[in-house]
Amino acid sequence: MKKINLKNILKKTFKKSKPKKSKKAKSKKKVVAKSLKVKKIKKTNLNIQKKTKPTLKSENLRITKTNEVKPEIKKIKKQETAKKEYKLKDYVVYPKHGVGQILSISSKTIGGIDVQCYDIKFEKDKAIGNLPINKQNHLRPLSTINQVNKSISILKSKPKIKRSMWSRRAQEYEQKITSGKIYELAEVVRDLNKGDDLMVDQSYSERQLFEKAYERILSEFQIVIGASHEETQKKLDKALKRNLEKQQIVKTEIKKEEPKEIGTTE
Repeated sequence: MKKINLKNILKKTFKKSKPKKSKKAKSKKKVVAKSLKVKKIKKTNLNIQKKTKPTLKSENLRITKTNEVKPEIKKIKKQETAKKEYKLKDYVVYPKHGVGQILSISSKTIGGIDVQCYDIKFEKDKAIGNLPINKQNHLRPLSTINQVNKSISILKSKPKIKRSMWSRRAQEYEQKITSGKIYELAEVVRDLNKGDDLMVDQSYSERQLFEKAYERILSEFQIVIGASHEETQKKLDKALKRNLEKQQIVKTEIKKEEPKEIGTTE
């Protein structure tokens, strides 16, 4: 017979059964663990933000410092030095206005800069223009007698009229007039000259361009030749073959008015 241990029997009978772990408890533990991880991540993010905020503040402060504009003290600057090519009472040609005479040299403030200017008088427009000395390359001196003679020969030559549209030709004529070159002015006067032929139709713009170029070349010729306005006009009209009938009538009238010589009788 085997011996029966009472201790073992009692242990088996009074042994506590361990409670089984449920699935719900396991899921709760997982959720708690996840929430703890999320809290840790948030804390770390907050710590990072706390560290980065003062740097941003400092950067913003730096930007505001750079944006601060201090009041500048305006100083009147002087114009760059330039040699005066023209003297007082010199006649010059300004392409946009024609022939003018330098009256004086004055200083003016333009955009906070002291600028020395030529005061030019234009008799035709009856106005005084100001041109800075730094821009005196726009001016040109009067043409010489040789240039005047050459331009007269251009006036005597045959006109060269293109068959293009009038709008294009008008632009070309305007560019030649504003260029200020005496040979180009002579070409415009020659091409737009209609002489004494009243039957030829001439538009208003065409006549306007002709008169503009004619008056400019006439005023320059007058100063270079040193003749009166009427004499220079006669020379130009003769080269262009204008008003020839009027000139012939004037000559015949002068001859009629001359006293005849009275013969002596023996």
